[in-house]
Amino acid sequence: MSINEIQDELIEDFSFYEDWMEKYDYIIQLGKELPLIEDSFKTDQYIIKGCQSKVWLYPELKDEKLVFSADSDAIITKGLVSLMVKVLSGHTPQEIATADLYFIDKIGLKDHLSPTRANGLLSMVKQMKLYALALSKR
Repeated sequence: MSINEIQDELIEDFSFYEDWMEKYDYIIQLGKELPLIEDSFKTDQYIIKGCQSKVWLYPELKDEKLVFSADSDAIITKGLVSLMVKVLSGHTPQEIATADLYFIDKIGLKDHLSPTRANGLLSMVKQMKLYALALSKR
């Protein structure tokens, strides 16, 4: 599936929920399904700066595709990083670096996050794209 197809699927999934409490429950559920980072990568090197909670993100290049694993010490934040991993993991660094992540606005996420969580989400996106740019130059 392409990045845009995954985004469109998420937009459709979120449209089934009528209120934001249900959407938050869905985000939390996604966090429980997150491919977890190995404990050995839970170091300062892989912490995403700009998140109020601790969020670790590990990039790995497998068969020319960038695969992310992650974790967080906060359930909503873990769900948010899970969303980003779901959308971007398993694609080439070039695809990730140039992806237009329109789903964030379409599902209303920016409007329903606290300013600190919204900043954290932007930091996640920025870090994932920076990893992609760095790995695309290899």
